[in-house]
Parts: sequence; structure tokens; C-alpha cells
Amino acid sequence: MSAQPSTLLLEHHLKVLKLPTFVRDYKSVAAACAQEGCDYPAFLLRLAEREMIDRERRAAERRIRDARFPVVKTIDTFDFKAQPSINQALMRELIQSGEYMDKRENVLLVGNPGTGKTHLALALGFAACAQGKKVRFSTTIAMVTHLLEARESRTLARGQKQIERLDLLILDELGYVPFSKTGAELLFEVVSRAYERTSLVVTTNLPFENWTEVLGSERLTGAMLDRLTHRVHILEANGESFRLKDARKRLKPR
Repeated sequence: MSAQPSTLLLEHHLKVLKLPTFVRDYKSVAAACAQEGCDYPAFLLRLAEREMIDRERRAAERRIRDARFPVVKTIDTFDFKAQPSINQALMRELIQSGEYMDKRENVLLVGNPGTGKTHLALALGFAACAQGKKVRFSTTIAMVTHLLEARESRTLARGQKQIERLDLLILDELGYVPFSKTGAELLFEVVSRAYERTSLVVTTNLPFENWTEVLGSERLTGAMLDRLTHRVHILEANGESFRLKDARKRLKPR
């Protein structure tokens, strides 16, 4: 049986108004309300609530997609027992409240390779997306490479403005690859522009006194650390590498 003209027109108007959940659910909600004897305001309220829930879900999915996470990690899957040096209470507070972003505070995850720093950084980012924040994840070397390419193509200013619109920028794995003088200067500019505007989460395997090894200039390193640590939460991960533990288990004779 073909749809009535009024039905087709209604669905067209709802699509134009960008109310996809209304289009999908109005018939089933109308049938349920007819059975229950609901009035028209109750019928519209049910539809509006469904539309809001779906809209919030789609927005969160879009924020997660825009964040460019390599994988999605949450705090619930992190093994704190295997990394007792990490301040679990602080980590959970940062994730649950998200207030550090409202205060433009930074988070530094410092420690040995393989101790879950990236996992925790991703968990912070995923939670921030769920809280309605704009997030971007990048390895530090990928960010520097992007900035160098943008500089060459004369699109650096546009890229910097995009970063400035973020609530949270996650820079992973600072310390594995030394930067050129220009690359270090461009990274410093990102940190400088973010200062008291955008929260930064940085993971690193280097203690602060060794950052000069990758940034080159002691003066630039000092200026960067000054901005990063002015308002900061530092989480130290000094346990054994998860990857080494897994490797030992695989190699263990049976």
C-alpha cells in the first residue's frame, strides 16, 4: 500500500528540518502513544527526547572521528595493578571531571616505553570527546612533519588556527626522534599558542632534563617546559613494559 500524500509531505519536511529520528520513529511512537492514551504533547516529547539522544550520540561519534585516534582506549581497560607508580586516583579524576580542560591545564605522562602512557592519553581524549570537547591526537613526529609540510605549502597559518580551536591536543611519543631546528621551533610555536588557551596532553619517555636531546636548543627547551608545566598534572609510569611482559609470556617454554 502506497504512502499517503500527507505522510510523504511530513517525512519530507522532517528531513528538511534535519530530524532523522523523527522520520524513523514517529510511526512507532504514535502507535505506542495511541495504545497508552498519551496526548499530543507527550507524543512530541517522546520524539524530541529520542531526537536529542541520537543527536548527542552522532555528535560524539563525529568528535571521536575528527580526533583521529589510532584506536579507542578507555581507562576501564588499563591495568593499574601492573603499573602501580601511576597515580590512579588523579587519572580517574582527570577523566571523570574534565575540569583540567576548562582551566586550560596540561597533563604530562612521563615514563619508560611500553608502560601504557599512550593508552592513558587516548583514554583522556576519548573521555573529552564524550564530554563535548574538540580533541586532536597526533604523534609528535607526525605533528612536526605536518607543520613542516604546511610551512612549505604556505598553509601553516590555517593549520595553526585549526589547532587553536581545539579544547585538547594530544602529542604522543615526544622523545623518540630528534627534530630539526625548524621542526623544534614549529613545535614550540604550537605549545606557545596553546598556552592558557588549549589543554595539552604530552607523553614522553624522556625526563625533562633530557628534552634538549630532541629539541636541540636549551633556551627553546626551557621556554617550552615553562609553558607546559605552569599549570600541569604529571603522571609518572616507571613500571615494566607491557610489551616486554607479553613477549616473555610468548617465549616462555611450555
